[in-house]
Amino acid sequence: MFDFISDYDNPTLLGAFWTTVKLTLFSGLGSLVWGTLLAAMRVSPVPLMRGFGTAYVNIVRNIPLTVIIIFTSLGLADIFGVTMGASDFKTQGFRLATLGLVAYTSAFVCEALRSGINTVPLGQAEAARAIGLTFSQTLRLIILPQAFRSVIGPLANVLIALTKNTTVAAAIGVAEAAYLMKGMIEKEAQTLLIGAIFAFGFVVLTLPTGLILGWLSKRLAVKR
Repeated sequence: MFDFISDYDNPTLLGAFWTTVKLTLFSGLGSLVWGTLLAAMRVSPVPLMRGFGTAYVNIVRNIPLTVIIIFTSLGLADIFGVTMGASDFKTQGFRLATLGLVAYTSAFVCEALRSGINTVPLGQAEAARAIGLTFSQTLRLIILPQAFRSVIGPLANVLIALTKNTTVAAAIGVAEAAYLMKGMIEKEAQTLLIGAIFAFGFVVLTLPTGLILGWLSKRLAVKR
């Protein structure tokens, strides 16, 4: 069921950064989906859903990411036996790290998207209700399309932060860039050179993301 996030590479330089890219992509997609659902809950007219969304965001974003990642490994895997369908330790670590990153990052996606929802004029929602649209139809057809266009910039910042946050996955043995850097520093004496190489690698990953999504944000911005 989870084979689409298994393909685990050997801990070489390119392999480690490829693992970082995969962590970012899968966690980013999962966070976008779960964060959108949380944002819908936070503006929902149903008090129970609104309360759950508010509690989730306020609790999760105030817990250190390291604690969440370690909990997914020691708590879910070791105590509750959750393996995410993995047959080996490396694949299991990757999938559990992805789950932890999604749980954490979605709280920030939710808040970014909720700020975009608040920019949509209230009259549009009232007009939608007047013509008989339900809350879910109003949200899906009118509110969210405009909200996403207005928060491309903030979501780009969340994605960049997620790319850097993938280094926390090294805490549970996921062979991404930070994990390989730690191993190389322990074996070699050239700490500054190794650090500079990996710092440059993250700049290569994050700088184009910021530039492209920044340009897209200006191009698709809703003119009011």
